[in-house]
Amino acid sequence: MNTIAATTDTHGSAPTERLLSTSVLVIGTGGAGLRASIELAERGVQVLAVGKRRAHDAHTTLAAGGINAALGTVDPEDSWQQHAADTLRESYFLADPAIVEVVARGAAQGIEELECWGMPFAREDDGRISQRFFGAHKYRRTCYAGDYTGLEIQRTLMRRAAELRVPIVDTIYITRLLVSDGRVFGAYGFDIVDGTPVVIHADAVILAAGGHTRIWRNTSSRRDENTGDSFRLAALAGARIRDAELVQFHPSGILEPAEAAGTLVSEAARGEGGILRNALGERYMEKYDPERMELSTRDRVALASYTEITEGRGTTNGGVFLDVSHLPREQILAKLPRVYRTLIDLQMLDITEDPIEIAPTAHYSMGGVWVRPEDHGTGVDGLYAIGEASSGLHGANRLGGNSLIELLVYGRITGADAAGYVAGLTEIRRDPAAVAEARAEMQGLLTGGGTESPRRLQRALRDLMTEHAGVVRSEAGLRAGLAKLDALEARVAQVTAHPDIAGFDDLAHAFDLYGSMLAARATLECALERRETRGCHNRSDFPEQSEELRGNFVWSPSEGVVFEPLPEAPEAFRELAYADADDSVAGKLVE
Repeated sequence: MNTIAATTDTHGSAPTERLLSTSVLVIGTGGAGLRASIELAERGVQVLAVGKRRAHDAHTTLAAGGINAALGTVDPEDSWQQHAADTLRESYFLADPAIVEVVARGAAQGIEELECWGMPFAREDDGRISQRFFGAHKYRRTCYAGDYTGLEIQRTLMRRAAELRVPIVDTIYITRLLVSDGRVFGAYGFDIVDGTPVVIHADAVILAAGGHTRIWRNTSSRRDENTGDSFRLAALAGARIRDAELVQFHPSGILEPAEAAGTLVSEAARGEGGILRNALGERYMEKYDPERMELSTRDRVALASYTEITEGRGTTNGGVFLDVSHLPREQILAKLPRVYRTLIDLQMLDITEDPIEIAPTAHYSMGGVWVRPEDHGTGVDGLYAIGEASSGLHGANRLGGNSLIELLVYGRITGADAAGYVAGLTEIRRDPAAVAEARAEMQGLLTGGGTESPRRLQRALRDLMTEHAGVVRSEAGLRAGLAKLDALEARVAQVTAHPDIAGFDDLAHAFDLYGSMLAARATLECALERRETRGCHNRSDFPEQSEELRGNFVWSPSEGVVFEPLPEAPEAFRELAYADADDSVAGKLVE
């Protein structure tokens, strides 16, 4: 990697601007970004991975339950076709069948690669990788490493990247992608620690910067992640956003303390026998899914809890209770150690004695940047999107365990395609005007005279999205949300960043806000057009599912919302997808 220092102002009034050059730039240092970087390095292609969060603590580390592949370890009758069918059915048939097939076919290879690189999977007595049930799977196909699967995957990929000497800079915030004549040529950003502006020249860019769930008040995402960065970077570069309205709300996020609101209580708590009760002490799931009760799917449990709360049977804090205190203490400590420790740490609550106050929390962006099935290209030459930044696999409800395997499969495929793309380039045009625009945007935030604080406006936006685009939406509510968003945009124009001796976090917060505002508009406008109830998307004014809307809403700043119908699934798994689902819960964990 070449590093060149340059000065942006001959009079010295502007900070020194660094210039970095690489063949492929990877934005995001979680599992998706690392897997793509590994593929590029193994192919001898120069790669640079950058991120705004310490790589060892990327969002991937929070994934607990497992990773899917039809290995047939426990259930030999399993197949990639059945995995694909389960994925498509659970998506309420809004997933792209071609993307589903690629992931299901490539899953076993992803597991084999992790195993080769030292991933400590749970094992059967004979040494084979263990597999267990997750909700909505016909067979046991979820591989795992205790309840730290994502953490172990991140560690494994970090070790492999270190072996290959992949350069990782995890203090760079990317604010703009640089595009000339429809082709990406790099990115602009700054160092969060010292504020140094950074120009990165790259022949291709892989966007792996996560989703947009932080734009809701209660979210399982941590404070400065999943703020919609990927949406904004891609959209301003000329790409489009698909399924922005399809957001998975996890049923069990804690409510206190405020700074940790939305932190997950693992669904293993329900899988082990936890009971949901409202403030009146009623076990309410029998009204919503009497067969599966607490072991129902995420979208149904989240809707049930939301209904109890909005109809006045919730707690004073706007929640319900998840109770495991009737279970043996030894079982809780053995099977739910992370849940036990989390509640002690955050609330001094002993879950072996008292119930947990929870509410639905924004958990996963099932929509994201529009991508092609074959390579996850975005339609902008040289720009790819992978992981939670992309879309097409999950539709209106994500099959538990699919997010981790998706990032491995497409990290490999996209890394390989990017390697071929840069090798075939004969010329690169770099547009100084694109760099100047990105530079001016950043300097405007640092030198402006506005009095608005990005943190305060972030809170206002999260309140807006929670009120108008939460678990249940309506035409009136969404239009009211858009009106409030218009008013909020006027205030955002008055934001000024104020770095201090501790670093340039305030500038990062301002760009987080920019990303969140764009993601919120895409979400509200797409949700308005999806006039049906399907999976995670509940419309109180359109309670039925509409076959005419079996397709995707695709959004861009210039064109707004466009509907794209979906093709039928291929014969290889079409009949399996439409076969009656196995809704039994015997021996199964929830998602």
